[in-house]
Amino acid sequence: MASRKCAAVVVGAGPGGVAVVGNLLERQLGTITWVDPSFEAGRVNRKYREVPSNTKVALFQAYATAVQPFKTVIDNTPTPNAFSTMAKLDQEKTCHLHYAADMIRGLTDGLMKMDQVHACRGFVTAASLSEKVNTHPTQRTPRRSDPKASLPRATGSIHLRVARRKANNDTIARTQASNGESQWTVRIKQHGSPDELEIQTARLILCTGSHPTNIPVPVPGLTITSLDLDTVLKPSELATILPPTTPSTVAVVGASHSAILALLNLVTLARTSHPHLRVKWFTRHPLRYAEYMDGWILRDNTGLKGSAADFARTQLEDDQLATSDAGEIITKINCGGGEAREAAQYRAHLPSCSHIVQAVGFTRDPLPQLTRGGAPLTMEFDHSSGCFHERGGGPVIPGLFGAGIAFPEQVVDPRGNVEYAVGFFKFMKFLKRVVPSWTAA
Repeated sequence: MASRKCAAVVVGAGPGGVAVVGNLLERQLGTITWVDPSFEAGRVNRKYREVPSNTKVALFQAYATAVQPFKTVIDNTPTPNAFSTMAKLDQEKTCHLHYAADMIRGLTDGLMKMDQVHACRGFVTAASLSEKVNTHPTQRTPRRSDPKASLPRATGSIHLRVARRKANNDTIARTQASNGESQWTVRIKQHGSPDELEIQTARLILCTGSHPTNIPVPVPGLTITSLDLDTVLKPSELATILPPTTPSTVAVVGASHSAILALLNLVTLARTSHPHLRVKWFTRHPLRYAEYMDGWILRDNTGLKGSAADFARTQLEDDQLATSDAGEIITKINCGGGEAREAAQYRAHLPSCSHIVQAVGFTRDPLPQLTRGGAPLTMEFDHSSGCFHERGGGPVIPGLFGAGIAFPEQVVDPRGNVEYAVGFFKFMKFLKRVVPSWTAA
């Protein structure tokens, strides 16, 4: 088995992973091993190129110019390219995600050419932590529970729980410095090679991504065809999945940004190539929009924005749906009022549907097997520092960090609402704050 040492291992090459690599390169730590199956901008490129963004073009531009290594890539990329194309768009409007995906691919291509980057096409299969005993007591800030937080789901071979706390980054840095002898041994299965590569590093950063959450059909035992949310968000593929000449009724569950885009795509299909298509929309609560306040945004991460918000306001609100174009296709099923009423609504209306798509959030992709001393690590992610702690209020796990959609920053708005900051520039903003503490040791 081949073995080498490096300053950091970054797992994942989506927007979060690319931002991590850019920030680490800016701090000139040394060689970075970067692991991804394809280096093709992650799920945003594979699945969401046809999705309209809820982010202004200017923020994609801000992401692409946030660190010097990114600027170097842009300067060395022949024009026309993804960056020059993005620059020509209206900076105050949203855009389809294929523009952003191509930007990430361009940054990835440039970063992979840098001498400090060792790119490995493949998967991290396992990582083990070895460390000397830390004789310094670990300082911890007290937990602060927040009943308003809607937490990302956890998945994978290890148990993850979310640490809801306000971390002190100076304390985190001191804790890591006291564990300076710690080392991760990371095993990588490379494409096209029968042998695993072994990497020794002080820092392992997980940017492993997420996928649409799958939950059981609300009516047990019901025969109904489930549609992948990713498919419904891709109009060109959706048109090939549903029958164009026979009646079908799709149940859409949810009222999030993704749910509204699913409704938009289905209505568009019904009014063009699939005239026999109808939709039943199951939702618990009224539509919620992002609101631009004085210097901040209410429901910045959970409210509707862009084309989804425009469609919802003009077509889906109760005072619009009865007379709108969408109202000819969509029947709204109000599932609010508690679990009993929700279950009754599903029992009454879901059996008449032929298909169902559930837009109910995203779940972390499985993680590599992580161990210490041969035992699986059970841990909590700290959404303030990007570090991991031992489960149950234990100390910081040295050299282990997370970022991107699987491990976003927790933010609190001026009204006290707790959200998770998901978006290209939000990932970058978080990393520019916490990476200095990650690299302090």
